[in-house]
Amino acid sequence: MNSDFKIVVALILGAIVVSLGKALFHMTDGPDQSGQVARALTMRISLSVALFVLLFLAWHFGLIAPHNLGH
Repeated sequence: MNSDFKIVVALILGAIVVSLGKALFHMTDGPDQSGQVARALTMRISLSVALFVLLFLAWHFGLIAPHNLGH
């Protein structure tokens, strides 16, 4: 796997964790922060879907390959 691709995947995973932490932070601030919580969780879902699509496209174009567990 290309090291640039690994960096991109790691950055997206890091952004997902940061977004989840941001939602937790706003959740503990009180009920008046529900809009901020919803925005942070929407960003997390969007990043997760983007990561899934990126991994699927990388597999489709041969940039990554699954392990062959049968042999």
